[in-house]
Amino acid sequence: MISTLRVHKPGLHTTIQDLGRYGLQSMGVPVSGALDSSALRIANLLVGNEPTTAALEVLAAGPTLEVNTESVRIAVAGGNALIERLSPYPRRLPTFESFCLHRGDVFCIGPVTDMAMTYLAVEGGFDLPTAMGSHSTYTRGGFGGFKGRQLASDDELSLILPAATDRDELRFVERTLPGEPPIRVIPGPQADFFTAAALDTLFSREYTVSAAVDRMGMRLNGPQLEHARGFNITSDGTAPGSIQVPGDGLPIVLLADRQTTGGYPKIGCVISADLPTLARLRPGSTIRFSKSTLEQATEARRERENWFARFLDQIKRAGTSGIIDPTALQTQNLVSGVVGPDDPADSDR
Repeated sequence: MISTLRVHKPGLHTTIQDLGRYGLQSMGVPVSGALDSSALRIANLLVGNEPTTAALEVLAAGPTLEVNTESVRIAVAGGNALIERLSPYPRRLPTFESFCLHRGDVFCIGPVTDMAMTYLAVEGGFDLPTAMGSHSTYTRGGFGGFKGRQLASDDELSLILPAATDRDELRFVERTLPGEPPIRVIPGPQADFFTAAALDTLFSREYTVSAAVDRMGMRLNGPQLEHARGFNITSDGTAPGSIQVPGDGLPIVLLADRQTTGGYPKIGCVISADLPTLARLRPGSTIRFSKSTLEQATEARRERENWFARFLDQIKRAGTSGIIDPTALQTQNLVSGVVGPDDPADSDR
């Protein structure tokens, strides 16, 4: 029997994502991968996976899933969401902590209330083919992940492990993600296409995340950035976090599924260490940028990796998951018979 998670409801936008596919941008293939790589890594570490293992990225509101295997170990990390087992009997499930579910259990991830996304990792990962070396879903191209698309009702996600391994559960006590504002930006590569006032504005004024945000990019509302040399350039390569400024003067930050080239001038680029922090922002969130250098960006990336090295010391053993398998319980012979208070302790019963 194939071990799967069956999708009852897919959620708003749920896809399979790992840390991305690299080395193909020269052929027009985006990196894709998790918008919040930090949360993905945490969820994977809690279930005992390598940080690069593919997991479910849940945007805004999550799926309802049924366990079709003996047991599965799961961890959810990222934005705050209500995780519930719906049947065979209701129970609230933890975030930032691993737990086990059993065959027939139906559970759901509710709306993400404080960030844009959260991640669901399963022990062992999903048994899916790679596309160009990655499990990441690129929906615009129709490849990667599960059939190159977001999840739909009645999908069956194959699991590598038929049952959870026998070990204690793990809990991340701090329940926090690395990164905090302001978002650091290196000016360029076309900073000379903007007035000095535009650069001052970018680093001194506040912007708001608009409703026009998806895995490809994030449009911002706020003060306009004035071009000095027009808003069209010969198309050139884009990097994760590139800040394009089209003719209306409002910045667009390019994210995981961005196009690999673009023809709008780029006033700056968000440093890699701050991209997960930026991607967590929901429409209506405010954002401030600060000026950074390449040397500072390198040190920030080093600090983030050091955070993950310390993270392993902050994981605590949580004992057993406390999630009872009623079917297994009913098949166990817990006592050999009924005894009364006056029966001898060495009764043959």
